[in-house]
Amino acid sequence: MAHQTGENEQALRKILDMTRMISLVLLGLHFYYYCYAAFSQWEIVSSFTDRLLHNVTATGLFSSFLKSKVFALGFLAISLLGSRGKKSEKLQYKNAFVYMTAGLLVYFLSYYLLLIKLTVAASAMLYFTVTISGYLLILKGGTILSRIIKDKLKKDIFNLENETFPQEERLLENEYSINLPAKYQLKDKLRSSWINIINPFRGLLVSGTPGAGKSYFVIRHVITQHIKKGFSMFVYDFKFADLSIILYNTWLKSKHLFKVEPKFYVINFDDLTRSHRCNPLDPSGMVDITDASESARTILMGLNREWIKKQGDFFVESPINFLSAIIWYLRRYQDGIFCTLPHVIELMQVDYDSLFTILRTEKEIEVLINPFVNAYMNDVMEQLEGQIASAKISMARLSSPQLYYVLSGSDFTLDINNPDEPKLVCMGNNPQKIQIYGAVLSLYVNRLVKLVNQKGKLKSSLIFDEFPTIYLNNMDGLIATARSNKVATTLGIQDLSQLKKDYGREQADVIMNIIGNIVSGQVTGDTAKQLSERFGKIMQDRESLSINSSDTSISRSQQLEPAVPPSKISGLSSGEFVGMVADDPTNKIALKTFHCEIQNDHDALKREEESYQPIPVVRTVDQAMIQRNYNQIKQDVQDIIASEMERLSEDPALAGLIIKK
Repeated sequence: MAHQTGENEQALRKILDMTRMISLVLLGLHFYYYCYAAFSQWEIVSSFTDRLLHNVTATGLFSSFLKSKVFALGFLAISLLGSRGKKSEKLQYKNAFVYMTAGLLVYFLSYYLLLIKLTVAASAMLYFTVTISGYLLILKGGTILSRIIKDKLKKDIFNLENETFPQEERLLENEYSINLPAKYQLKDKLRSSWINIINPFRGLLVSGTPGAGKSYFVIRHVITQHIKKGFSMFVYDFKFADLSIILYNTWLKSKHLFKVEPKFYVINFDDLTRSHRCNPLDPSGMVDITDASESARTILMGLNREWIKKQGDFFVESPINFLSAIIWYLRRYQDGIFCTLPHVIELMQVDYDSLFTILRTEKEIEVLINPFVNAYMNDVMEQLEGQIASAKISMARLSSPQLYYVLSGSDFTLDINNPDEPKLVCMGNNPQKIQIYGAVLSLYVNRLVKLVNQKGKLKSSLIFDEFPTIYLNNMDGLIATARSNKVATTLGIQDLSQLKKDYGREQADVIMNIIGNIVSGQVTGDTAKQLSERFGKIMQDRESLSINSSDTSISRSQQLEPAVPPSKISGLSSGEFVGMVADDPTNKIALKTFHCEIQNDHDALKREEESYQPIPVVRTVDQAMIQRNYNQIKQDVQDIIASEMERLSEDPALAGLIIKK
């Protein structure tokens, strides 16, 4: 077959050569006919050529001056159509047309040279030279045309169009959904689409580096849309009051939509006049000693983030058991009237004789405190201090009149989805005091999640901005089990590495993998790679160009490539997001993956923000009031010690519990 192809090409080449020869013969006859006088003068005529010229003239070829030149040019053009030269990417149509245009002008305008008053021989030579020059310019331009690569590769050097894919363009709404309008590119067209988070109870992860637009383009819409759909809500506002003021003003406009009008509460440790008071260790929510253990673990892990990766170690579990015993003692003492975190902190600082004495009176915590009591009684003080001092020192960092004031009150309880008393709660952090505030807020969140994740309650939405800045034990369990209790969880993080640093690799991977809905702005490194793998692959066109001495060939194929490569995720602009949504059996979504730009009405949002009302003053608080509360808590603990020691000393049956060293 290859031999046959070679023969065909050789035959074609001979035909083209013959065609070009005919063109040259016609041009030569043209010169001979119209410059016959010059040829006679040069004695290049004969009877044979005259007879030949007479026969050709009879055909009408020389009926007009340009006719023979046009025929010669026509045969030249035919020979150029099949010409195959060595292809080059540097040659352009512009160069070919310049040569051909110049050649045509010279070729046809050379006629006027015959009108110049010169000798016959000189006139003929000038005409021959200029005409042949024009002929050669045309030939040069045609040759360049044959060498130009006509089938160029696509100009999409960043492969942008090839990496586009169809996305969901329908608006799919239900009573729980979050719907974000967007625009995306499909090949070379810009189309409208929707990000339909129709099942927020499967968890929503919003990631992106600072400035990617997590709050402005996503989280604010989760807040406003869920409030308008009747959700009770908790918002952890890392940069108070960015999200809190959105929630407050949305509540003002939408509270009439609820069956039972919800109340708005805010916890803020910096401005106590605009903060409610709430006891995270409220005795009504402490059902058994396991609740005390969970609270102790949460507060100590929040204060010592490196302990998260060391859970199970002796010098980590011992302080947790010690703190659990104190919390549960105060929960049982006089039905929990002193069961607050400030009272726990102050009770921890009491001398060992008095502390261990009163703790021994509570049988339920005997198993927890026995190792400490034995170490103290046997004078193993180095071990005892190693077990207890880390807890005492950590908790002492919370000894602040401002914190004591907020933590010791009870303006509201944390059961935000109580059907009879729904609530919208904001808790604000301060990036400059993240370690202290974050630990306290972690305790609030832990207790709130425990109360919210129950059956028979209202639908609720838990939103955590900068989630890694607080510690919530068993977050993966919340996402996995809260779906049936209509609890929607939204986690805002900057990067997966941030989550791994604060929660450990294993727990971070579990959280990342168990989340059903992901909306990600610009992220880099392992986070971008993991997201790219999660989004899967699409069929993409591939082209390759092969150039040889006589021809070019382009091969086209299709192969599976990542729908959204890591490099594209790393280069997303602010407001541009990639992600994947989860559906449910009653609302199937075929096109779950998206890469689009969320459309915010910036002017409308700006007008809305300008009309926002500030969070109101809750009560007038002065420093004297805060200090009195601080002193009263210290006095309460001293009264507990004094009254219990007196009770034990007066009862012979209990006097043996008193420790004296």
